[in-house]
Amino acid sequence: MQRSAERIATISAHLNPFPSTCQMEGLSQANCRAKGGSPGFRVAILGAAGGIGQPLAMLMKMNSLVSVLHLYDVANTPGVTADISHMDTGAVVRGFLGPQQLEDALTGMDLVIIPAGVPRKPGMTRDDLFNINAGIVKTLCEGIAKCCPKAIVNIISNPVNSTVPIAAEVFKMAGTFDPRRLLGVTMLDIVRANTFVAEVLGLDPREVDVPVVGGHAGVTILPLLSQVKPPCSFTPAEIEYLTSRIQNGGTEVVEAKAGAGSATLSMAYAAVKFADACLHGLRGDAAIVECAFVSSQVTELPFFASRVRLGRSGVEEIYPLGPLNEYERIGLEKAKKELATSIQKGAAFVKK
Repeated sequence: MQRSAERIATISAHLNPFPSTCQMEGLSQANCRAKGGSPGFRVAILGAAGGIGQPLAMLMKMNSLVSVLHLYDVANTPGVTADISHMDTGAVVRGFLGPQQLEDALTGMDLVIIPAGVPRKPGMTRDDLFNINAGIVKTLCEGIAKCCPKAIVNIISNPVNSTVPIAAEVFKMAGTFDPRRLLGVTMLDIVRANTFVAEVLGLDPREVDVPVVGGHAGVTILPLLSQVKPPCSFTPAEIEYLTSRIQNGGTEVVEAKAGAGSATLSMAYAAVKFADACLHGLRGDAAIVECAFVSSQVTELPFFASRVRLGRSGVEEIYPLGPLNEYERIGLEKAKKELATSIQKGAAFVKK
């Protein structure tokens, strides 16, 4: 009977490491770990009960590289954790609720993914989200700096062009900033670009690779259609159509949902695709190359999205933009002008 009670207490402890069940039969949080859990990395999702967070949590639970998955939010985490934990995959799931459990959620993590914040609604720009989401990202990054300063951090919370500089300033103030480990997730722009280009070319999207550089909002999103793989050519009308649709893909979803939300499912898919690349890099796999918004010297701006090679330290190499055509050079100048304002806005938020 005693052995049975210990096993039951262990199972309960995974769902919520903090209630009295964790103390049954001398069981403590330190040894509340499933037997047979898969070897791999420890991942935390901050904002796990939200529209992006829930499908993101489900998909990360399915990732064979994840051994421990921590789900944190300020509301509804116990229900999401219980639901996700019933999936018969190797990762152990634990839930954390509210600011008082943030440090426990972050301690020992290898990768932290941040989709926390409010979604965009019809008529809202990404700048409209700034005042709310900026404060959320700042608080979460203060926790990261304290509890897992060596973790790779994936920022999803919009506006990414400003929230990544916010995170950087928080880490600088804490003395933990490592530019290789802070990445803004722009993968949804690449996912959309691959899909929309494949539609025009009549190809399978999985066979298409479109580099998208700049940032993650409006005109800062610059698809390099001259560098599409497989090599192809587009008419001026196709270039205009594709560029506009890629830049306004988020608005397309917001308007289609008619007040019911923003891009959550496609964003979760893109976030997991990028997180998986980061985990493969951490494992030491070779030639892991994706686009991300990072600290960069590709342009005169302190942050810029371009192709990067991922490895054990995060970003291990940042690639140049390569040859641009006239349309892309004009687009680059527009993107940089808009980006400069957004980056400054983020940095100033922390310094004020």
